[in-house]
Amino acid sequence: MVEKSGARCDVTTEEDWFDQYNTEKNFDMDACFNAFDKDGDGFLDLNEFNSVCRALFRNDKGKIYCMEPKKLQNVFSVFDRNKDGLIDREEFAFCWNNWIKKIVRPVSVFLVVDVQNDFISGTLNISHCSARQNGAEVVEPINRLLETVAFDTVFYSLDWHPSDHVSFIDNLSQRKVHSSSPVSAEEAKTYDTVIFEGPPLMKQRLWPRHCVQDSWGAELHKDLKALTCDCLVLQIVENSIKVYKGTNPEVDSYSVFWDNKKLTETSLVSQLQEKNATDIYICGLAYDVCVGATAADALASGYRTILIDNCSRGVDLKDIEKTKNIVTSNNGVIVDSSQVKAMVEGRDRRPELGYKMAVELKNIASGKSN
Repeated sequence: MVEKSGARCDVTTEEDWFDQYNTEKNFDMDACFNAFDKDGDGFLDLNEFNSVCRALFRNDKGKIYCMEPKKLQNVFSVFDRNKDGLIDREEFAFCWNNWIKKIVRPVSVFLVVDVQNDFISGTLNISHCSARQNGAEVVEPINRLLETVAFDTVFYSLDWHPSDHVSFIDNLSQRKVHSSSPVSAEEAKTYDTVIFEGPPLMKQRLWPRHCVQDSWGAELHKDLKALTCDCLVLQIVENSIKVYKGTNPEVDSYSVFWDNKKLTETSLVSQLQEKNATDIYICGLAYDVCVGATAADALASGYRTILIDNCSRGVDLKDIEKTKNIVTSNNGVIVDSSQVKAMVEGRDRRPELGYKMAVELKNIASGKSN
């Protein structure tokens, strides 16, 4: 099981405020402020705010996740808006509405990336790549999550390439390779990276022909619980949406947010905004390619991002580790699927994700939001 959370403290007798007062009737801002204003002076100092965080960031067993002191200070400064070293009731109202409530009651979407036939048993079967991982192994744990976790929305992304797509090695002769390319057109092999002439110049990894629009290889795996696919009724998942990517023949699209040149966004971007999503749970194929690019863009777009390790399989072991490092170094978390239900239900609340949300609030205030 993979868990990239912050340091933990031992369980203490500190109030389980957010676990006890989590109903609509009792989830009251003034009651919360009063509970943690221990000296009754009408303000929260850093120590009192730390008590808020100790009650807020804990798992479903009551174990406290400690926030690092420097990060605690940074979060405190986001809500100490007048910089007087204290959080007054007005400042706490901002904290309550824009941070605490969203941490306790997140809007969670499940993004299943490219669990398609070609990546499992077709032309780009990832088990033939260097990591030797079996893509079919993601289907069962993904299905279990779909059966047991009440995500607000489920998205399925699909590579959906035209037959003349730039990523296909058998289309290499259709475009000019630039003289700066590390591999010439004559020497290029599958999985090599070339540089095509522009403008602008474009790096492109060469893949076997895969996920051609309306082909069997582009279909979602038959055992995946999903929506209707090519007139075959699969096991229906309510509130689910397909997102197609890689449809432009001239540019690849690893991320479910954007194409690789950041020229065109997919339908996912506006749909997440419409649903007021706060948290994105990402998994699928391939871990170090489309899953990784999607997680990086989710973080860059300001979303609290959770990568589900045992529901993902990849191409290269070193690149999988790079993907993990990108996620954790940008305040995302990596979890096992067994941890997801409690997180979606707001019973397991991670400080990394809380810190990420506070950073985004600071960016918005300073005009740096995406």
